[in-house]
Amino acid sequence: MGETFGVLLAIVSSSLGGTAAAITRYLSGDADPLTLAILRWGIGFACVLPIALVLRARWPRGSDVVGIAVLGLCFYGLFFILYNLAISYTTAARASLALSTLPLQTMVVGGVLRVEPLTARKSAGVGIAILGVFAALASGLSAAPPGAWRGELIMTGAVLCMAFYNVWSRPFIARSSALGFLALGMGAGAAALIVVGLVTGRLAVLEDFGTSQWIAGIYLGIFGGALAFILWVLALERTTPTRVASTMTVNPVAAALLAGVLVGEPITPNLVIGLVAVFAGIWIATTEARPGIG
Repeated sequence: MGETFGVLLAIVSSSLGGTAAAITRYLSGDADPLTLAILRWGIGFACVLPIALVLRARWPRGSDVVGIAVLGLCFYGLFFILYNLAISYTTAARASLALSTLPLQTMVVGGVLRVEPLTARKSAGVGIAILGVFAALASGLSAAPPGAWRGELIMTGAVLCMAFYNVWSRPFIARSSALGFLALGMGAGAAALIVVGLVTGRLAVLEDFGTSQWIAGIYLGIFGGALAFILWVLALERTTPTRVASTMTVNPVAAALLAGVLVGEPITPNLVIGLVAVFAGIWIATTEARPGIG
């Protein structure tokens, strides 16, 4: 039940991440990738820290503090600058499609680091889920903006950062707590981004934000930042990195659905078929019996 609940948490987190991709695309014309990362994680950290303090989260100690801070700098800093840059080149749905390679990259990283063994069932489930994503978005691929391949290439490369984050997170979380781990890592990333933003003067762009941009930015920080990643680390605490990562295939579907609302893109039969394949793949990848369980 604990692992199933972890997967459900990850599905909700990935869905929120998909909506955040659509919001990021909406804001990309008004702010650069660095400013968007500052907005997302500055607001996100402002939400996560008081929650961790009120709930008396167990904080990392000793050398774990340095390790988690470095992990946070790489993930909340480097990864999300590349993430925002990728979305500025292509559509939210296509960028999220590239992001859905996360399960494959997490499986490879986990296998190479001998953290999680690869199995035929797990590989098949992730493959079916990713094929479901392609089916869901196939009808819109021909309408991609010029040069969209740059965004998808950047996103695919950036996903490697998140794969290592997934695999390396669990031991740190086990020695402290999900919220303590999240607050420290997110805080380190947000602090570094804000310092760079102040030095480069990028934060000045926020002065020109109107009401709609601020509403979108606050949503990005609260739901796409704080809530999505509280759920993500809680999921990593309860189940394996690959099982959590397999839910990322929900991300592009959520992005496409919100993009349909924002810009009037139709919900096609391909999308419905893709949704079925996505959830079938997640079920296959996450219901494999553990050794010794009859």
